[in-house]
Amino acid sequence: MITDGFMYIAALVFIAGVLVCLPKIFTGATAKKIFNFAPPIVLIYLGLMILCTCKLWDLEATQATYSSLKNPILFAMLFVMLLRCDLKKIIKLGPKMLVGFFAATFSIAFGFVASYGIMHAFLGAGSWKALGALCGSWMGGGGNMLAIQAALEVDEATMAYALVMDSICATFYVMFLLWAIGKNKAFNAWTKADTKVIDEIGTSLAAEAKANTKPLTWQNITILLGSGLLVSALATPIGAKINSVIPFLDKTTWTVLVVTLLGVLLALTPFGKLKGTEEVSNSMLYIVVALIASRADLSGMGDAPIWLLCGFMILAIHVAFMILVAKLFHLDIFTCCVASLANVGGTATAPVLAGTYSDALVPVGIIMALLGYVVGTIGGLGVANLMSIFG
Repeated sequence: MITDGFMYIAALVFIAGVLVCLPKIFTGATAKKIFNFAPPIVLIYLGLMILCTCKLWDLEATQATYSSLKNPILFAMLFVMLLRCDLKKIIKLGPKMLVGFFAATFSIAFGFVASYGIMHAFLGAGSWKALGALCGSWMGGGGNMLAIQAALEVDEATMAYALVMDSICATFYVMFLLWAIGKNKAFNAWTKADTKVIDEIGTSLAAEAKANTKPLTWQNITILLGSGLLVSALATPIGAKINSVIPFLDKTTWTVLVVTLLGVLLALTPFGKLKGTEEVSNSMLYIVVALIASRADLSGMGDAPIWLLCGFMILAIHVAFMILVAKLFHLDIFTCCVASLANVGGTATAPVLAGTYSDALVPVGIIMALLGYVVGTIGGLGVANLMSIFG
């Protein structure tokens, strides 16, 4: 079992690197089918989740290393990704993004009420309070959950079950969305979604990258990596300071906003034209995914099977509703997946999912996640009150 923090990080990065290289090593027809179904990013999530459950590393001994690196690398990744951002293109995405977001919010609320109505006899008295707090988190973020927990006076013992449910169900759900967003062509054809604008953004990015015939140099990689880490280091205390003055959003969200502002502004300068932003940000992306997956210990599933069943039932209702809305309103897979994870995952994961689709669309994930913070507390409290009817 790995207990050394540096060995833990070295193992994660190495494993992620090996899994990313697999599609280049195995190029046969069968391998292509496998990688189409389970692309490297899903393999990283699944593989490290299994290794974590097998206790390859000590979660407690490596917690300090994980905590000290995960968010700083995440913020650095967002900054480098945002250097390719064009806000004029983002605005063109139009109102369908809002339709997707509020459809996700409503379906999560409905999923909680319906699932609790079915399962409440097995979950125990007062469980609606803990589920209401979790609903606030799945609509917004951790800050919303804590606010609802305090408002409803949820005891820690009951809340622990909701947290296990959150951890395990959300882990599998993120992996599912990483897989689903790769099925964009088939899904968009089925919903008859107009992906012209999104496709134009991708084509424009590809054309800009192609037009930049300057070679990718180690100097570019070094300055992009260094600037990303520096922005992350500077933005973290700034976000914490803003949070102490304006506690409406948590420290992480304020830091993401600071990083976003700096990235968008520098994207307008020659610095945003440096070659290597895609390569550096993608490397960071896979490291962040590896870090997140490395804390998903599935051995806790045996502690709360009924709560886990309830959680998966909520997500199943949510997915079914989103598919129906996508068909009716001709929504594309990107809108549905990012809107969904903006609710369930928040500012830490929605931009990551958006970035796996297109670097240019990272701000969409951030904006949607911020909307979740606005509606999370009041939405969670409303859902809690509806669930209380069942007793």
